[in-house]
Amino acid sequence: MVKGSDATLDTVFSALADPTRREILARLAEGESSVTSLAEPFDISLPAISRHLTVLETAGLLARTRDGRVHRIRLIPEPMLDAIEWMVRYGHFWETQLESLERYIRESSEPKGA
Repeated sequence: MVKGSDATLDTVFSALADPTRREILARLAEGESSVTSLAEPFDISLPAISRHLTVLETAGLLARTRDGRVHRIRLIPEPMLDAIEWMVRYGHFWETQLESLERYIRESSEPKGA
């Protein structure tokens, strides 16, 4: 059973919908980072990176700590695990439906009386 509520899953899927945010998460999967270090490879402003981080933080996908003026960011994978669990559950449903459809088509296309 999926632990996250529908609203939580909506927020996670919305956060994951953006390629910049997915790349930020991929970089955080390698370890904790400062906001400045996270922003380096992107051709967007620091305020834009900050907005992306806020979306990810709201979705529960990262945590931010302050060390003086430096903001340290780390990945929190659990909300993604809930999203994966949701996708797997519905993936099984659709796999079963498609197998039934395939069987129906195969049986329907066989010559009668064969």
